[in-house]
Amino acid sequence: MANRDYYELLGVKKDATPEEIKKIYRKLAVKYHPDKNPGDKQSEERFKEISEAYAVLCDPEKRKQYDQFGSDGFHQKFSQEDIFRGADVNDLFRDMGFGGSDVFSRIFGGKGGRSGFGFRQGSRKGEDLAMEVQITLREAALGGEKRIGFQSGAQREELSLKIPVGIEDGAQLRLKDKGSPGAGGGPNGDLYLTIRVARDHEFAREGADLVVERQIRFSQAVLGTTLDVPTLDTPKRIKVPAGVQSGTKIRLKGCGLPHRGGSGKGDLYVKIAVIVPELVTKEQKKLLEKLAESGM
Repeated sequence: MANRDYYELLGVKKDATPEEIKKIYRKLAVKYHPDKNPGDKQSEERFKEISEAYAVLCDPEKRKQYDQFGSDGFHQKFSQEDIFRGADVNDLFRDMGFGGSDVFSRIFGGKGGRSGFGFRQGSRKGEDLAMEVQITLREAALGGEKRIGFQSGAQREELSLKIPVGIEDGAQLRLKDKGSPGAGGGPNGDLYLTIRVARDHEFAREGADLVVERQIRFSQAVLGTTLDVPTLDTPKRIKVPAGVQSGTKIRLKGCGLPHRGGSGKGDLYVKIAVIVPELVTKEQKKLLEKLAESGM
C-alpha cells in the first residue's frame, strides 16, 4: 500500500481529536465497507487505506511515532500487523451492524488456511535482531543511504539503509523480515537499528539547531569584527557587533538541521567566546593602564 498521508486519507486536520477521527472513520467505513460494496476492488482498497489510517491515528503512541518520523520512517518501524494490533475496528463494525466476522482476515489475510495478517497456522516468526548504526551529523542532516552489514544466523548480510532526513541520536528504525528465519514456514524476524549520531568536531546539536563556538580577541569584542563560520553546506561570513559580550549567540536562521517531517530547518548559533590573555607585553600593559585610567 502506498505510504499516503494518514490525515489526508481521512480528511482530518493534524490536531484532530480522537473523537473527531473516530467519527470521520465511522462515516467512511460505512461508505467503503466490503459488505456494502461486494466485488468492488476500488472500494476495498479505499477501505484498507482508511482503516490503516484510523488504526494509527486512534492509538496515541502510534500517532506520536507517525508524527515524529513521517510516513516513510513510520513504515520502516511498524509492519501492518503492528499497525492493527490492539485497534478496535472490529468492535466498531459490530456497532455499525456489520456482524462479528473479522473482515481483516478476508481482505488482509486472504484465504487458504491463513489467519489474521497472513501467518500460516502453527508457524513461528523468526527472532528479531538488534544492532547500532553510527552515522555522521551530516548524514543525519541530509539523510540518504548507507550500506550496513549484519549477522543473521550463520549468514553475513549486507543491505542499503535509508536514513530519514533530520533523524536524531537514539532513534530506532525497523527493517521488516531482515531478522532470523522463521520456523514452519513462518515469516522472518525483523531487524531493529538504533541510530547513533557521532559527535561532530565543529557542531554541537540541540534538537534541530546547531551551535558552533568561535573565539575572538578582547580588542575585537570592543571594536567589532567579522568572522567566517562553517555551516552544513557553504561557509558564511557574519558581522560581530562592537561591544559583544562573551557567551553571546549570533543566530543564522535556517542553517541548522531539517525538522522531523521535513517542515523547514532549525538555526545555527555562533557562540562568541572572548579571550582574556593570561600574559601581556609591557607595551600592552601600559596601553591597558591608560584605558583603565580613561574609565574603560
